[in-house]
Amino acid sequence: MTTHSFLILHGKQAANEAVRNAVMKWREQGHHIAVRVTWEGGDAERYVQEALDADYRTLIAGGGDGSIRDIAHAMLASGRDDLSLAILPLGTANDFATAAGIPQDMEEALSLVGRQASPCDAVRINDHYFLNMATGGFGTEVTTQTSEELKNLLGGAAYFLTGLSKFTEITAAKGRFSNGDFEWEGEFLAAGLGNGRQAGGGQQLCPDAVINDGLLDVAILPADMDLLAGVRELFDSEARQDPDHEGLFVRARVASLTVETPSAMHFNLDGEPLKDTRFEVAVVRDRISLHLPEDCPLLG
Repeated sequence: MTTHSFLILHGKQAANEAVRNAVMKWREQGHHIAVRVTWEGGDAERYVQEALDADYRTLIAGGGDGSIRDIAHAMLASGRDDLSLAILPLGTANDFATAAGIPQDMEEALSLVGRQASPCDAVRINDHYFLNMATGGFGTEVTTQTSEELKNLLGGAAYFLTGLSKFTEITAAKGRFSNGDFEWEGEFLAAGLGNGRQAGGGQQLCPDAVINDGLLDVAILPADMDLLAGVRELFDSEARQDPDHEGLFVRARVASLTVETPSAMHFNLDGEPLKDTRFEVAVVRDRISLHLPEDCPLLG
């Protein structure tokens, strides 16, 4: 079956030979693929509109989690319900693609365009959309301040080390999380609202989340604990995945949620900061179709 798709490639990947070779081989197999390269803010949204105006229904995000979010947001904001999205994981973290099992090999990742897309949920927070996760609190600060060199050297332990180095700077956020059935209020070190499972370069805040159940996984790390234990819980992924480990996170699974804070707080939506004192969060079920591997762990 011949496919018609529109690749929006992050500008830093313009000279990526693996991407160029994958695109050329895909064309040699009889598929049509248009390519656009972003240069500045707003390009992703403009290219999505160009694709829709030219009647493309399959778009490809070539970049990291931020690129995926920009393109998915523009697709969702268009109001169209006949679109699908494929992903070439080309970012630093690739949290969503990694959790979804999308191949790192460009030819293999591009070949997923030929697979039937699966209906998946999106999440709307105020008037913004995201596919993977919204994070807030001290943990968000640490993940953004951990250097790439340290992550390459130590892997996930780099966040734990950075967290320890910021130990004296830890300040808890305060908020109320509620939806009628679930309610939690207090000070917290970190909060994750997960459609996907991980953020911040491999931190699995919501390890059981799936993207087609109509539900959002909520993970809150309260501040009323030993701070060292809290930092370890937040950044030591191996400890959290130990089946005998009794976690310190407060967890819930909801279709909608209201988050209220006494002072303005940042939520990081797959790389996009959103600052407010009230966040209305809702899962939009089966809102976007994604081209994913057959055995994708994120499909329930």
